[in-house]
Amino acid sequence: MSEKNLTIEEMKNMQFELYEENKEKWKDNEPQYAKNHILFMVEEIGECISIIKKKGIDAIMENENVRNRFLEELSDVQMYYMEILNRLNITSEEISNAYIEKHNINMKRNYEKDNKEKYNKKTF
Repeated sequence: MSEKNLTIEEMKNMQFELYEENKEKWKDNEPQYAKNHILFMVEEIGECISIIKKKGIDAIMENENVRNRFLEELSDVQMYYMEILNRLNITSEEISNAYIEKHNINMKRNYEKDNKEKYNKKTF
């Protein structure tokens, strides 16, 4: 397998290609179905968590079979993520700009202070 560093646009196109190949079976390329794909993505995240719980981080780092299985599940997460972008017509530029903006906000955050304030409030 060749090494490749895919762009968001390339991944979106690959996911659209997969949809086109299966559209007769899937039939739900409308924006309202993005919610379902968010749920499917969460399910795949759960599968990643399951591998971590059952095999541990060390196995992901040191055991090629476990690592490959974990990467497969992460790829499923990424595919659903791309599917959501496609269904909601979110461009690569839009998500890139939002990511950069959020990164800049996070670079200025004081996580320790924010968490203390968040969890010391008597809201529950």
